[in-house]
Amino acid sequence: MPEALPDLFHADGVLFDLDGVLTPTAEVHMRAWKVVFDDVFARWGITSPYTDADYYDYVDGKKRYDGVASLLRSRNVEVPWGEVDDDPSAETICGIGNRKNAAFAQSLRGQGIAPYPGSLAVVEALHAAGIPLGVVSSSKNAEEVLAAAGIRSFFRIVVDGVVAERDGLASKPAADMFAAGAVALGVDPARSVAVEDATSGAASAAAAGYASVIGVDRGAGADALRAAGATVVVGDLAVFVPDTRTDIPETA
Repeated sequence: MPEALPDLFHADGVLFDLDGVLTPTAEVHMRAWKVVFDDVFARWGITSPYTDADYYDYVDGKKRYDGVASLLRSRNVEVPWGEVDDDPSAETICGIGNRKNAAFAQSLRGQGIAPYPGSLAVVEALHAAGIPLGVVSSSKNAEEVLAAAGIRSFFRIVVDGVVAERDGLASKPAADMFAAGAVALGVDPARSVAVEDATSGAASAAAAGYASVIGVDRGAGADALRAAGATVVVGDLAVFVPDTRTDIPETA
């Protein structure tokens, strides 16, 4: 039996993750991480190859440097943390993270980005209905991505990696970022909805006390998203658009 979908149009507010929820930038991030980690592993003699599963298990949804540290820790590798302004060539957590960001920025500016059609449709419908909308993203590139996708104006607030660093917010799966998003948007999480494609993000929203946590399964897996705290899992946000929601199956 299909899961009952929460009513987004009567929520206090709806807060969306960005990469993999609103835009397919998760794919750009995945490619950039693979380029960087393949090179790091080859030069450091790490024989266990970097895989897509590593992205979902250790990197997805986390702040950039936390993702680097988590992934290297999975290979029993510890390197100095460094400083946020480390050169991308530096063999530090920050240097590796900055190397990845340079690869991501080059790809984004060269190829551009467009929102998922289903996500754009639901954002447009919610905005037209006057529902307060926000973005909660671990990425420091969130503002640039939203602008490149042409959707920044739909969102009243953006809590991203820049804000997290400025305000000392812990990385997802800690509750900090989604809790801060609700405060910035001026809504009660207990009457609001969070939308995530990463297990770390679903756990963050659940820990922050959101009434509904929608998992969008772009590869993390429906069971993993539910285990992390998603209250319902769908394959595409178009199911929430009144004219289309009966035509698109939910994730089993």
